[in-house]
Amino acid sequence: MTRSIEPTVLVVDDDEAVRDSLAMVLRAAGRCVETFASAEEFIERGGATRAGCLVLDVRMPGMSGLELQDYLAQRNAPLPIVFLTGHGDIPMAVRAVRRGAWEFLQKPVDDGLLLAAVDSALSGDSPPDSPPRALPPAVGTLSRREREVLDLILAGKQTRAIAEALFISVKTVEFHRSRIHSKLGVASMAELFNLCLGGQLAPRPVASAALRA
Repeated sequence: MTRSIEPTVLVVDDDEAVRDSLAMVLRAAGRCVETFASAEEFIERGGATRAGCLVLDVRMPGMSGLELQDYLAQRNAPLPIVFLTGHGDIPMAVRAVRRGAWEFLQKPVDDGLLLAAVDSALSGDSPPDSPPRALPPAVGTLSRREREVLDLILAGKQTRAIAEALFISVKTVEFHRSRIHSKLGVASMAELFNLCLGGQLAPRPVASAALRA
């Protein structure tokens, strides 16, 4: 009975080596862990009713991580989700965070970042549905070009698409992205999305951005 209510890190990934590696890191840090080879197995074994947090791969055969996120939302399952992906797909990150993902990390994930995200999710330090925090004053210091890049990022555009839209190089986009992260005090794309899409800063229309470049 104690096990059924104990907060647990539920790891869902179709790659057995990744599952084992994540479980080893989490267990070594003293976390209770259960692993699942698919979203379907997670559902069949009652994962949606468990207390804890979900470490979830985005791309899997059958039901994807994003589809499992939708499944849980439809059933009002409160599990916070830390997404993992080896693809760095920005549109997927935008969708995941907009729908309440706790964090979105790229594989191979740093052990420290993973543990920090899991601990934050388990403790409920800053739930995605809490009142949005105030934007830092540094938002007003973004240059016109930095704001254009930010708007396109928030619209789900990938680096090459942003470069084409603004008639600048990929390297220049990466430079502006780095400046945006530095000015806004964020370390990851998920932090940026949570900050900007939490009701405080919505993307502006970007269709005419390239015409002003």
